Amino acid sequence: MFSTVCRSLLFLMLVVFVSVGLYQRWDERALFYIKELQANAEVQASSIWLPSYRVTLSDKAIDGLEEGEVSGLTYRPSSNTLFTILGKHTELVELSLTGDVLRRIPVTGLENPEGVEVLSGDLMAIVDERQRTLTIFSLTASTTQVDARQQIQVDLGFPDAGNKGFEGLGWDSRQQRLLLAKERDPRGLFSMPLPSKSGPAQGMQELNIDDVFVRDISSVSFDPRTGHSLMLSDESRVLVELDANFRPRSFISFATGLNGLGWGIKQPEGVAIGADGDIYVISEPNLFYVLSKSDAGDD
Repeated sequence: MFSTVCRSLLFLMLVVFVSVGLYQRWDERALFYIKELQANAEVQASSIWLPSYRVTLSDKAIDGLEEGEVSGLTYRPSSNTLFTILGKHTELVELSLTGDVLRRIPVTGLENPEGVEVLSGDLMAIVDERQRTLTIFSLTASTTQVDARQQIQVDLGFPDAGNKGFEGLGWDSRQQRLLLAKERDPRGLFSMPLPSKSGPAQGMQELNIDDVFVRDISSVSFDPRTGHSLMLSDESRVLVELDANFRPRSFISFATGLNGLGWGIKQPEGVAIGADGDIYVISEPNLFYVLSKSDAGDD
């Protein structure tokens, strides 16, 4: 009787493990990991190459942001700083490269901002998931507030997306185009020329990301040094490097105990890559991480 119960429990555990693995696409991740191990030095040198990164700053609380939840992250070369957006009490927050708050700018006219991105010059953009809008505005050292209703606003479509709409936003400086990530159901990655006026989105094209082994997309970031992109997944807890054709090139896991992490990154919401190649990640509730290149191999 005991052995029968044990066998039933083991079988049930196996079914659950396989089901979760298929849901999380662990099989695809494992196959890609084998391919990643075979990459030569030339491939690695032409890539961001995430297996060479380790966490150098972990679980840093962003002081003073208790009232809101961070979402989205972007790097601004002209000031060598980062920007994130708060959702509950909408504010644009400028951060140092070590996660300290430098400036807070109230933003009105939005409902559920999820992604923020530095464009060319002083231009920045915010994507609102609930409104399904892209807002483009100018941000200078003297800017003290932003009213989204007074800026260029583009309707991104997908009226039935609900809370699974556009969440990630990136800027491809090489091709001067926006990268827009739809979270899930279905997930998607789109490119669009920089709009010059308000109205429906024009020239939006869906990119093929069928090979990318993530359940959802939280954030995207473009690396002008390599022409590659970073795609962050909350549900899969991974960061994936995509090549110029948006195929997976490398990845890193944010699971507990890996890549210099203690308890892992449980809800990663934003990613950005700096001029020197350091990678910055924020997670709810308001935690900050830095990943830097290391000579060490995989854990």
